[in-house]
Amino acid sequence: MKRGIFNRTILVCLSVLLGVGMLANNVYAKTHNWKMTTTWPAGIILIEADRHFYKLVNELSNGEIKIKFFDGGTLISSAQLFDSVSDGVVQAGGNWPSYWAGKDTAFDLLGSCALGMTHIDYMIWYYRGGGYELYQEVYGKFGMVFFPVMVTPMESGIRGHKPIYTLEDFKGLKVRVSGRMQGELLKKIGASQINLAGGEVYQALEKGVIDAGEFGAPSIDWMMGFQEVTEYWAVPGWHQPTSVNGVMINKKAWDALSPRLQTMVRTAAEATMSWMFSFLEYESYSATKKFIDKGIKITRLDDASLAKLQDMAQELILKYSAENPLYAKIAYSQMKFLQDSAKWREVSSPFTYGRNVPVPLIDDVKKYLK
Repeated sequence: MKRGIFNRTILVCLSVLLGVGMLANNVYAKTHNWKMTTTWPAGIILIEADRHFYKLVNELSNGEIKIKFFDGGTLISSAQLFDSVSDGVVQAGGNWPSYWAGKDTAFDLLGSCALGMTHIDYMIWYYRGGGYELYQEVYGKFGMVFFPVMVTPMESGIRGHKPIYTLEDFKGLKVRVSGRMQGELLKKIGASQINLAGGEVYQALEKGVIDAGEFGAPSIDWMMGFQEVTEYWAVPGWHQPTSVNGVMINKKAWDALSPRLQTMVRTAAEATMSWMFSFLEYESYSATKKFIDKGIKITRLDDASLAKLQDMAQELILKYSAENPLYAKIAYSQMKFLQDSAKWREVSSPFTYGRNVPVPLIDDVKKYLK
């Protein structure tokens, strides 16, 4: 009886001591106060990924990391974001990597690639195919680390005032589209690339400043109001089969975190990726129906035109690879991933995802690796 009372007393004392120890750890734990902003203003649904991420980090870290979040444009301009994170003015920033192609053309392949990988491809390549290391290498040149928090479904396609069935239908059109490769492809088929911020596309379509334009997945385009200023929707979205968005984090701020807190941040990014994947994909179902119910006519670019665009895209990848060894390194990695996955996709068809992308110039790109 006395031994039982003694054992229970010991257990109670240990519990009290452990509780006090945990409390002490919380009291004396360093608090990391971060500022985070994004390229996305409050009116664009893509900002939800950044909001979801910062809230998860704050919650999972139990106050050890406190992120104060600012909507895009309220703290600094989108154009200032990259340098602000790199210099540590803010510790984190939500972004689309292709926006920074002017810093290094390698960023272009980290955000998207015309007629390239799908959203599921990018996820698998990032986590299992060597993508993670390449993102860190490119952002690391500028004193940052990077974690994706969103891969969008296929960009809707080209929305405008005339139907598009072949490459001939693009001739003479002024089209709002993002990306260096996308602009060169438009030029090759007789159209002109017009660079506009997302918030300017609606008015440009309405006033006839542009003939056609694109921005995001169907749910995003619906919220932008494009159904009010266009009559036709040309698919597929060959110019951007997906977009990878993520959070860039200042390297010094990242290194100041303990391994445990770094794991929490990575976990928050992975959880946000899953959440946004299902959110955007599901919302695309209802948004597509809304466009159809509104009377928007869907047209499809013919297979021969897509095949020509694919060849042009491969030639441009080869051209850019010759100009930048780091671009070539990423291009080869993505091409090899597509090559390695081809047989399984063929075997599992039609119960598979994406498509088999031809990569005939993979050996030519490999020549430019260093």
